[in-house]
Amino acid sequence: MSDIRSLALACRDAAPLIAMLDTDSKRALLHDMAASLERRRDDVLVANANDMRTAAEKGVQGAMLDRLRLDETRVAAIAAALREVAGLPDPVGRVTRHEERPNGIVVERVRIPLGVVAMIYEARPNVTADAAALCLKAGNVVILRGGSEAIHSNRAIAAALHEALQAHGLPEAIVTLIEDLRRETMVELLQLSDIVDLAIPRGGEGLIRFVAEHARVPVIKHYKGVCHLYVDRAADLALAVDLLVDGKTSRPGVCNALETLLVHRDVAADFLPTAATALLSRGVELRGDDATRALVPQAQPAGEDDYAAEFLDLILAVRVVDGMDDAIAHIRRHGSDHTEVIATRDEAAARRFVQSLRSAVVMVNASSRFSDGGEIGLGAEIGISTTRLHAYGPMGAESLTIERFVVHGNGQVRHAESRSR
Repeated sequence: MSDIRSLALACRDAAPLIAMLDTDSKRALLHDMAASLERRRDDVLVANANDMRTAAEKGVQGAMLDRLRLDETRVAAIAAALREVAGLPDPVGRVTRHEERPNGIVVERVRIPLGVVAMIYEARPNVTADAAALCLKAGNVVILRGGSEAIHSNRAIAAALHEALQAHGLPEAIVTLIEDLRRETMVELLQLSDIVDLAIPRGGEGLIRFVAEHARVPVIKHYKGVCHLYVDRAADLALAVDLLVDGKTSRPGVCNALETLLVHRDVAADFLPTAATALLSRGVELRGDDATRALVPQAQPAGEDDYAAEFLDLILAVRVVDGMDDAIAHIRRHGSDHTEVIATRDEAAARRFVQSLRSAVVMVNASSRFSDGGEIGLGAEIGISTTRLHAYGPMGAESLTIERFVVHGNGQVRHAESRSR
């Protein structure tokens, strides 16, 4: 038996222990994990400094390096997320349907854990804690396979989580960290269809496509975030500038950052020069169509590839559109079903924008940066699904459960003749 299969089996065998924990026990466990992480903060920061140094020596920079970096504030935020998840409603055992049928049987739909979740991710050490917390809250065990660039950080965070598990008399296998980072090991993990119930890749488009192509287990994908802001003819232009600046510049290397700006032709002359000044002063490179460049001479020419790009950098594609139909058509053609934003004071226009798009998250007069599990009340997120399965959009603890039927009766049989057999 291979090492990866042995680890996965140990994780699966521990699943009943976490699935049977009541709400108070899970809450106490997550609070103790947060406290353990805080006690081990210096160890985590030393480990992360090691990863950062190695990454820099390999030429890693920009968004990838920012995702990898931890400091005291970010470690505190990870601990806070653990506590927030602890305080969320427990989805396990929740009855979502209760109906008595004419024959007297009572039919319920009840949420239960998925089972074994394999989390495959890159360069985000916070995912080690976030994924573990959400899986445990939902009664699941988790197999964590992070990237080589964050291996020391992931080990240090996992050690803190294991300390809390041990204190509660639970096996470390409930949160299994894979340290063999060879590609063939990941492929083997993805093909353990008799053990793993769901794989969730979180990282660059290349990683996610690799996982989807090699997996024999169900996969929830999040390819990329090509997020749009459409400035309607009825927009409050000052508000729209604020949404644009926050969405593009507050943290450009994340999937909910804006990548494309669409502006109604009727307000382009008033909006674009002001917006460009705000962006250029913050180091944003603009790439626009002819109409944009006529109003913003500093903009570079945009190609069609720019409108489908997830830059993850201080780069923004801009297009002037003839109206909402044009904006919707552009988003349908170039978008990634992640997050779209409309700035408008016209309620009918906002309603039409929301109804016309199938993206996982649609914002009305709010920054794309709120497309985040923590910001919308999930405590933390295990990822943002752009796959239309049982979960779509930011995934919290409830998305890591499924519904099953539980039927209560008092001796009912379907066929009367059954009683004589």
